[in-house]
Amino acid sequence: MDYKKRFKEIFSENIKREGSAELLKYLETTDFFTAPASTRFHGDHEGGLVEHCVLVYDRFVKMLASEYGDKWLGDKKNLETATVIALLHDLCKIGCYKTEMRNVKENNTWVQKPYYTYDDPLPYGHGEKSVYVITGFMKLSREESFAINWHMGGFDARNGSNNYGTIAGAFKQFPMAALFHAADLLTTYLDEKCKKN
Repeated sequence: MDYKKRFKEIFSENIKREGSAELLKYLETTDFFTAPASTRFHGDHEGGLVEHCVLVYDRFVKMLASEYGDKWLGDKKNLETATVIALLHDLCKIGCYKTEMRNVKENNTWVQKPYYTYDDPLPYGHGEKSVYVITGFMKLSREESFAINWHMGGFDARNGSNNYGTIAGAFKQFPMAALFHAADLLTTYLDEKCKKN
């Protein structure tokens, strides 16, 4: 499947707010469509990031339809919100992956193989960085901001023992954020066949 083409079609069809066209143009100037989704856990291949975002969108829309009904998704505003959250939640990864070489033994011979490393040029966090990047182009609703900001759920580094109530409060106030975390997690571990450590 051509995930870049599908991403752009879904984005253009569902996201109509002011600044969205500029955001899509910006993505074309970055490595968003060629970057991996991670260094080794899931989507660790060229184009893995855009593939992940499209797969998350597919799962999230199904989960929303199951929870709220097809009529809810038939509302263009609701579908726009779901699309913004799913397609843009990992913009924080733009420009962070580099390809380096390492020695790997194959058939008793050492050969050089490429692998991905992670180096964030703008260490602003994860979900919060995606919100920061998006709002440089277009406004987000509070619900969209919370869903993107907390999409890592319990895996978010901000969830120390003294801070877990924050995410619980976010999920209680914005149930779509909890659904989105589940969609992201299930996509990673089921749809993408996440690799084990």
